[in-house]
Amino acid sequence: MGQHSLPGNPPVPLLLRSSARARRITLRISSLDGTVTLTRPRGVSEAQALEFAREKEDWLRQHLAGQSDWLEVRVGVDLPVEGRLRRVGIGSGRRVQMSDDHILVPGTEDRAAARLLGFLKTRARARLAAASDEYAAALGRPYNRLTLRDTRSRWGSCTADGGLMYSWRLILAPPAVLDYVAAHEVAHLAEMNHSPAFWAVVERLYGAYEGPRRWLRDEGAALHRIRFTQN
Repeated sequence: MGQHSLPGNPPVPLLLRSSARARRITLRISSLDGTVTLTRPRGVSEAQALEFAREKEDWLRQHLAGQSDWLEVRVGVDLPVEGRLRRVGIGSGRRVQMSDDHILVPGTEDRAAARLLGFLKTRARARLAAASDEYAAALGRPYNRLTLRDTRSRWGSCTADGGLMYSWRLILAPPAVLDYVAAHEVAHLAEMNHSPAFWAVVERLYGAYEGPRRWLRDEGAALHRIRFTQN
């Protein structure tokens, strides 16, 4: 994937990627952070793809002008949780309640973001621990500890002494993506590198991993544009 931009005021950054499955040139604007991805089929040159983007410049700028750089979490916002957009609302009782389309937070509106952040971190830890346990058992190599952070540079890591670290924001991504990252980091318990042997372990643990790996590359940055400012 390459970094390009359309000149102008302001310039429009483009992520240019090539896809063997694409049948035509496409432009996609992320609904969360406005990232513009320009995809070209194999056999179509970068110059042709960039010319296509220039022809669509007015359309691009019109849509980008209506988007905010950040998604501020508050009541009424559609928030991705486990890869599905759910409307944040105020609920009754003492616990956060999640359905297919809504996530209801008890208490007052001014505390909704903080309560929801706590709920998401707890859910992330439970899901990542379960996935890590499963993959570590399949690998036959235990890990020593699991920690959560909010890192921009990586979605997970594995230390030489068997410590696993994950970004709690993985709970916002589709479940298959979270599972892939867990398999990726557990695989490092056996192979502390990114050699063909390492990727063979990932595939043995998880299966075909190109889909979730591509999702992180194309959509992962948008998860960092979500802010819980009331925490």
